[in-house]
Amino acid sequence: MVSVTQTRRDDPARASHDRHRARTLRWIPVLPFLLYVTLFLLLPTLWLAGGAFKTNSGSYTLEHVRKLFDPQYLNAYLTSVKLGLVTALGGGVSGIFVAYAMTREGAPRWIRTTFTSFSAVAAHFAGVPLAFAFVATLGSTGIVTVFLAHHGLNLYARGFTLFSFAGLALTYMYFQLPLMILVISPSFAGLRREWREAASNLGAAPIHYWRWVGLPILLPSFLAALLLLFANALGAYATPYALAGAQINLATIVIGSQISGELTYDPQFADALALGMMVIVAVCLALYALLQRRSARWLR
Repeated sequence: MVSVTQTRRDDPARASHDRHRARTLRWIPVLPFLLYVTLFLLLPTLWLAGGAFKTNSGSYTLEHVRKLFDPQYLNAYLTSVKLGLVTALGGGVSGIFVAYAMTREGAPRWIRTTFTSFSAVAAHFAGVPLAFAFVATLGSTGIVTVFLAHHGLNLYARGFTLFSFAGLALTYMYFQLPLMILVISPSFAGLRREWREAASNLGAAPIHYWRWVGLPILLPSFLAALLLLFANALGAYATPYALAGAQINLATIVIGSQISGELTYDPQFADALALGMMVIVAVCLALYALLQRRSARWLR
């Protein structure tokens, strides 16, 4: 009796049909995700891009894109980029040391579990609750502010205010630091003990191991994490709006004013402003993907 497998081998058309069917079935579990991305990412992006080149009457124009280069809107982009760079570097440099401390050999297991759990929560704690928490802590009558004032250190008398660029950057650090810990920790875990032992057997000191082995391997992951943190800060809206309102000229705040403002209501120009933000974020995410691909070969 000829087996079913042998029959399929002898029938190339049937075998090709089975392979095609298997490839098709593999896509079925992914269809809900693809549908979600299409409805809530691709279609809104295309709608927004189209609106950036339309007037209120529906005709096409380049006026909105040209208006992006006006000084006040360029300044909004530059302030957003500056805030993203400052918080990405601050959170990135701080996070890499914390991630190393919690993943290094000999560190108690409970430290990694505790920091990872806290980071998973804190990285998503933003918006109005985060702004209120910082106002209650470092506002003009916040707990920490009053405590320091009673001990001779008046922050607000020395020029600090939570409702400034520095205060906003400090607030952003609350979710930037834990996000960096979550992103970079797998890279530290991917550093194999054999590499350190091989370097030690060859006479390399710890500083030489990090200079010639550890840091070059971690560098792509570190740069990718910085780009992710930059994009995360660039797109934040609820936190700066709740904390500083229009006192700080950020691109996201300007977009919100173009949508909900009474005197500045212009949804088509808001689409153009958002399109500019999307271009910046798309470049960051493309570079992030390239760096992640390069670093992934060391983490297999």
